[in-house]
Amino acid sequence: MNLKYFKFSVENNVAHLAINRPEKANSLHKEAWEELREALRMCDKTPEVRVVILSGNGDKIFCAGIDLTMLMSTQDLVQDDCEGRKREKFLHFLLDFQDILNTFEKISKPVLSAIHGGCIGGGLDIVCATDMRYCTADAYFCVKEIDLGMVADLGTLQRLPKLISEGLTRELAYTGRKLLATEAEKCGLVNQVFDNKETMLAEVTKIATLIASKSPLSIRGTKRNLLFARDHSVTESLEYMANWNAAMFYSSDLMAAFQASITKETPKFKN
Repeated sequence: MNLKYFKFSVENNVAHLAINRPEKANSLHKEAWEELREALRMCDKTPEVRVVILSGNGDKIFCAGIDLTMLMSTQDLVQDDCEGRKREKFLHFLLDFQDILNTFEKISKPVLSAIHGGCIGGGLDIVCATDMRYCTADAYFCVKEIDLGMVADLGTLQRLPKLISEGLTRELAYTGRKLLATEAEKCGLVNQVFDNKETMLAEVTKIATLIASKSPLSIRGTKRNLLFARDHSVTESLEYMANWNAAMFYSSDLMAAFQASITKETPKFKN
């Protein structure tokens, strides 16, 4: 992919997508947000990509969220001499940005966040929408919107209570305080904390490579069913699961895994 604000590479069926605006604390302006959505969609459409790792270039900040210059220019983007139409434009503007974050869940491939340093505002919106989160010892997470006189509106308030306790979510959202790496691991926001960025990327790549070695069809089905179960009752989720397996169970991946269990060889799956 020809990307301007991200670096992209693929190795062993694992795509590595890195935010590449370190001079702007990896904050994202409108063009970068749109490029992020397109990059995720291309990963989903590319059969060779089975897993995606999202990280941030630079030494100090994973992502500082929305570029403040874009935030300040919002009124210009929705300008209209009719107040009702102005509000309507802002609604569509906001829904479009929510859709960018929703893309992490819409795509069928798992996305693993590798977070170093600050994960602030929109950065937290991003990682809450990914499948798993890993971070360095110097990482911290912050619902910064409250300090800007705003209500976080891209998904943190909706997704974070599904990942940690509601009480802690409210504390972070009301105070804007930093959630440090050790506390993030303790409360379950991140799976694991690593000493430094290099070690984290190496270990997260190992995890992603292991996922990529599994049946891609089964991984895609597992992601879809986990997301469905998050938002539905157990009864509804079991019915969804039954319908899914009724459609997908008898695959070549099942036969390949079964054969490998007999021969003790590593199974090879179609993308």
